[in-house]
Amino acid sequence: MAQLRYVRVATASINQTPMDWEGNKRRIVAAIRDAKAAGVSLLCLPELCISSYTCEDMFHAVYVHEISAKILMEVLPESMGITVAISLPVSYRGGVYNAAAVISNGVLLGLAAKQHLPGDGLHYEPRWFKPWPAGERAEIGLLGQRYPFGDLLFDVGHLRFGFEICQDAWVAERTGIALAQRGVDVLLNPSASHFAFGKFKVRKRLVLEAARAFGVAYLYANDLGNSSGRIVYDGEALIAAGGTLLAQSARFSFKDWQLSVADVDIASLQMQRAKEHSYAPPSAQHLALEVHADFDYPEITDPITSTAESVPAWETSPDLKEEEFTRVQALGLFDYLWKSRSQGFVVNLSGGIDSGSVAYLVFAMLKLALADIGEAGVKQRLAYIPGFNQITTFEAMMKRLLTCVYQKTENNSATTEKAARNLAAALSADFIFLDINPLVNAYIKAIESATETQLTWARNDLALQNIQARTRGPSAWLIANIRGAVLLSTSNRSEIAVGYATLDGDTCGGFSPLAGIDKAYLTHWLKWCEEKGSEGIGPMPALADVNAQVPTAELRPLSANQTDESDLMPYRILAVLEKLAIRDKKSPTEIWRQLKVEFAEDDALALAGYVERFFALWAHSQWKRERFAPGFHVDDVNFDPKTWCRFPVLCGNFDREIMALKEAVAAQG
Repeated sequence: MAQLRYVRVATASINQTPMDWEGNKRRIVAAIRDAKAAGVSLLCLPELCISSYTCEDMFHAVYVHEISAKILMEVLPESMGITVAISLPVSYRGGVYNAAAVISNGVLLGLAAKQHLPGDGLHYEPRWFKPWPAGERAEIGLLGQRYPFGDLLFDVGHLRFGFEICQDAWVAERTGIALAQRGVDVLLNPSASHFAFGKFKVRKRLVLEAARAFGVAYLYANDLGNSSGRIVYDGEALIAAGGTLLAQSARFSFKDWQLSVADVDIASLQMQRAKEHSYAPPSAQHLALEVHADFDYPEITDPITSTAESVPAWETSPDLKEEEFTRVQALGLFDYLWKSRSQGFVVNLSGGIDSGSVAYLVFAMLKLALADIGEAGVKQRLAYIPGFNQITTFEAMMKRLLTCVYQKTENNSATTEKAARNLAAALSADFIFLDINPLVNAYIKAIESATETQLTWARNDLALQNIQARTRGPSAWLIANIRGAVLLSTSNRSEIAVGYATLDGDTCGGFSPLAGIDKAYLTHWLKWCEEKGSEGIGPMPALADVNAQVPTAELRPLSANQTDESDLMPYRILAVLEKLAIRDKKSPTEIWRQLKVEFAEDDALALAGYVERFFALWAHSQWKRERFAPGFHVDDVNFDPKTWCRFPVLCGNFDREIMALKEAVAAQG
């Protein structure tokens, strides 16, 4: 056989859903067929793409493994003329493993198993899977047949490749090191790498450094979209060779799948390794880990030129974080909508920054979806909504998908009502105005009568604030139920940290888009949306009335001049406290000393007071955090008690830690 020169390879980003067996299979088959149509010989699909990565404790269900194996066999015929890495959960001798199967010319050649399991942040893999030991090979039974399984190297038509499955590439002793020593030409990385601000740069470094250091081609596939609720995958897929990036996918695509294709000069990579790497004959142990199969690679006389630089302008924008936040929220909301078979969203639009942000994100969702997959694509995805296919304008689509409700009491100002009305009109949302003051007064009078107690602001401040927020809940839920819509909660991460929210009031909702972002950044971002906005959307001047206001809950009488920051502390300081106290686990004294440096213009005693207040509010609010609606993960600070930040409902209130802080403050004088 002549020496291999160019081989056409591809990665796929696929939008999968846990245990959506037929949908997942359909998208896998479509991606394989697209790759074959493009002349691809080797295709890498994302991690656990058959079942979806986010099945969680259902990975312990026997039938999940059985159906995954059946679908693998059903997909086998699609591999005629192509080699495909397709991933699934498998059971072996009392353990569950995260595996990548290799199918080629209608045959299952074997399965490589993941060796390193992430257990930090939202990752919980050690709960479900076992790590496979390096250098070990076994045989696994699937549907009555036996196949090679373990730490395998595949030699298919004399193209040698192995696997780094997601986390395998993120550890110091990455599996690619051993595979490179065993002489691979290609490393495949089927991943489910969730979005976080700036994370794509780290992924790219991992891929490029491996391709350069190992002298190989590197294929990095990734999940796409909101697979199961909280996690959004940006769909970044990469192909590199010898340290050069050859192809990358668009991020935050609304498509069901997308391919990245490149032609890799295998002969040049082999020559590079011959020049730069020492050679050692393979040991008997290494030979035992190899799986061989025949494959005829088509001759490529006109190789594809690198497409790695063909990225949209927003990817290189100085406003990258703002663009990422808009796009991850838009994609996440769109997928949440159609995967939950909901018919729209309802937002309690108070006229403030939080609710204004949530409503605007629904607008951005539709704008970006239409720009990416077109009207036909949006209508196909939302065809289950009665009458949606007959809608002919963007404005009518928005009115169908977004309902904004302003619920007024005597403590709401004309300013917030105007801001809410104007924004809803600019967004083309359906707008409902409710005067709930009679309902609030009826509740108060009923309780006064039942308890024979007169409620006053002097004695019952918190109760009188909360009853207003809670009175808004039933109406919003009723409207959402009538319209078959998701009620979106408007609480942000800063409020969640300190419990500055009314359960069954402003926390009402089936989903909370802002639960992963702090109020300080949200304020900045919404101003950016007003003045500039994302590429393809542009500025939204109607946000000016929202942004001009000082954030306030408007739950006390207007004469009290209530503001959020007077109730709590400056949001710019609260955002830093969230990171230092919860993400970094620093003590109150350590945090105070760091704040004195970061906020040198502020009074040191006041900073100490903010620290003490934060820890007191955090300690008393876990019971609230346990009941917040799910939200998107967007960075490395999250307070979701189910998937990120586990904290006891009852604790010692940081008494000793606060005493140490007070002693440090007193010592300063």
